[in-house]
Amino acid sequence: MSRETAKKPMTKKQRAAVQKKRRQKKIALVAVEILVLLLLAVVLFIVVKLSKIEKDNSFSAEDIDINEGISQESQEIMEGYTTIALFGLDNRSNGNLSKGNSDVIMIASINNDTHDVKLVSVYRDSYLDIGNGKYQKCNSAYASGGPEQAISMLNRNLDLNITDYVTVDFNAVVECVDLLGGVELTVTDEEAILMYGYMDEISKLTKKKSEYLPGGGTYVLDGVQACAYARIRYTAGDDYKRTERQRIVLAAMVEKAQKSDIKTLNSLIDEVFGDIKTSFSNADLIALATKIFEYSLGETTGFPFEKNTITLGSKGSVVVPCDLKTNVKQLHVFLYGDQDYEPTDTVKSNSEKIISDTGFHQGDGY
Repeated sequence: MSRETAKKPMTKKQRAAVQKKRRQKKIALVAVEILVLLLLAVVLFIVVKLSKIEKDNSFSAEDIDINEGISQESQEIMEGYTTIALFGLDNRSNGNLSKGNSDVIMIASINNDTHDVKLVSVYRDSYLDIGNGKYQKCNSAYASGGPEQAISMLNRNLDLNITDYVTVDFNAVVECVDLLGGVELTVTDEEAILMYGYMDEISKLTKKKSEYLPGGGTYVLDGVQACAYARIRYTAGDDYKRTERQRIVLAAMVEKAQKSDIKTLNSLIDEVFGDIKTSFSNADLIALATKIFEYSLGETTGFPFEKNTITLGSKGSVVVPCDLKTNVKQLHVFLYGDQDYEPTDTVKSNSEKIISDTGFHQGDGY
């Protein structure tokens, strides 16, 4: 005779244990769901904020010139870095970030392992090949062909592999510094006086009021003052000193931003992102943003390292690298630590052309 084995009823203690496990499982599932929702909310928040940045949908990395002949070893070294072109336009009247002379040209090199950042200011009057074999001040490349031509100019003359850029308008600096609560800088008596004219112009165009500095000293500068300081040109050092001031202001802004609270950063994003244009996708920007507090701004310098000046007829007064290939070697050591880098034939050819046009050779600079 077959018998069905009846299940033995659970005791009260066993039932309580089963119910407890079920509750724990539900709590765990709810916790996971909350974490997922929070993560989605954070991503959505970032995407919404990033939508304020003007994306350059017409930009194509395929249109960018990159020199052939860079050694395999140097290419591998450069791949360990993210190299970005930074342009600053003075288009206050029209807000157009696609055209105009780039008064600020910087190269940012980010070490992908250490997150150390190095900055190089390319002097805007540098005599370089801006495209199609046309040699003149390098800041005219952006006006001639937008960011594509400006990046190609940097790659062609400096043996770089840049494919991304960020362009900011004049207003962005003023707004950013004000939202950060100002930046602390040391100003000389001469600089304080020269800031007056720039401050008047900036205040008129931005509708922001500011006060003249009484003289040299260390101050917390507002947006108008900091932007005026960065634009000073007519002191000892001319444009070389001007680009140094620009890097000083940028470094002070980065340091202040890294110490700011979420509310300040949120306001910063809302107000400033509209004055920015970039080739980066939202995904690229999110990847960069997740490491923002890990970045460490290190050494900064100007290019060319060894230089001279000359007036070339209608082209005006230009900055001449003495010579180009030697300066480019030094640039690769600075940006990437590449001691064995050898310039390509393109850079060597450009170097010879510049010597022919200006008469300045290696050793003729300062």
